[in-house]
Amino acid sequence: MSDAALPTTLDAWLARLEAAHPVGIDLGLERVAEVARRMGLLARPIAGRVITVAGTNGKGSTVALLEALARAHGLATATYTSPHLLRYNERLRLDGRDADDATLIDGFAAVERARLDGAPVSLTYFEVGTLGALWAMARRPPDLAILEVGLGGRLDAVNVLDPDVAVITTVAQDHAAFLGTDLEQIGREKAGILRGGRPAVLGSTVLPASVRQVADGLGAAVYALGEAFHREGEGEGWSFWGQFPIPHLPDPGLPLDNAATALQALALAGVALDAEACRTALGSVRLPGRMQWLGRWCLDVGHNPHAATYLAGRLTERPDGGRTLALLAMLGDKDADGVIAALAPVVDAWVTAGLDGERARDADDLAARLEAQGARVLARTTSPAAGAAWLAGRLAPEDRVLVCGSFYTVAEVLAWLASRPDAVQTETDDRPWEEAP
Repeated sequence: MSDAALPTTLDAWLARLEAAHPVGIDLGLERVAEVARRMGLLARPIAGRVITVAGTNGKGSTVALLEALARAHGLATATYTSPHLLRYNERLRLDGRDADDATLIDGFAAVERARLDGAPVSLTYFEVGTLGALWAMARRPPDLAILEVGLGGRLDAVNVLDPDVAVITTVAQDHAAFLGTDLEQIGREKAGILRGGRPAVLGSTVLPASVRQVADGLGAAVYALGEAFHREGEGEGWSFWGQFPIPHLPDPGLPLDNAATALQALALAGVALDAEACRTALGSVRLPGRMQWLGRWCLDVGHNPHAATYLAGRLTERPDGGRTLALLAMLGDKDADGVIAALAPVVDAWVTAGLDGERARDADDLAARLEAQGARVLARTTSPAAGAAWLAGRLAPEDRVLVCGSFYTVAEVLAWLASRPDAVQTETDDRPWEEAP
């Protein structure tokens, strides 16, 4: 295929990729590794150091913390994450900036040429995106590349590269259709990113035994939270105790276990941690969609019970005089009952919304599950944006809104709030808190 036949815009490329492979998720490394070899990505390092991050929850937070810390120490960085919230460009960040369309298009084109150079290789949307991002990094190798696993670990496209430091944040149930429900097996899948003789940073004190068993079997050097490194305190003024002890750190607004894990991983990647640089980074890091406050609206992409439990704890730490109202929309393959049970103690009333697509769950299904647990449902709406609009005109000055359940939920409400900046400010009217017809 000549380059003249390739798409010329990012939107056209994304549409092409969505339709190119028969299934959206097709775990396995053989196809990806073959195309990576053709692209020269396996012949030489794409960065001075590579840190790969896997886990059920906390991957995005840990990547954001690693990027902020590395940049505060003067390193050139490249990060690859998924999914995105508002723009595909968010998935690849070069020196702290989202990649521009031209960089992404060039990467997609490079993948397309390589996959057709010989026997054609079929790749998924995620696999093309991963290889395109790695190709962009390799063109101008950064000091540090930070890669987030998309699903699992062992068979994820990101695992085509050998990391210098591997991080596992947490292991919990999610993506049951692909990873199952056995935590020991899920742990083995995520531990598939570990490499013999290289550091393995374990960022939770409650990981399945299988993670350590894989590490020991490989001969990986294990650095575990609560053993090789730990943190003390909560919120502002917490301390990190590891290879480079650092006291009196600011609260980054993200899980402190993830912050401690990022500090330990960066040190193992060869960075001599500077206390003031760490304080600057942790005081300024921001990650959209993770405990993100816009006025009285709190947006969090948490979509499983483990993430919801953390979210409930953070809301408890931030008491408010008014009601906490939740706008919930989730995909059909997620544990909605578990999420509801975790959040119920901190939510006074709920609005449910439906999502589009083949994995969608409608608002009535969520409402029925809420009512079965004794929760009060105020409204059932067709979409997260419709739910946000319903809520916006009914907020008392002291009320707050939690938006959660899916990346799709948060993305849609973020876009809606951006189009309605007045909604970020508390609005009131005379309409009572009654269930919508």
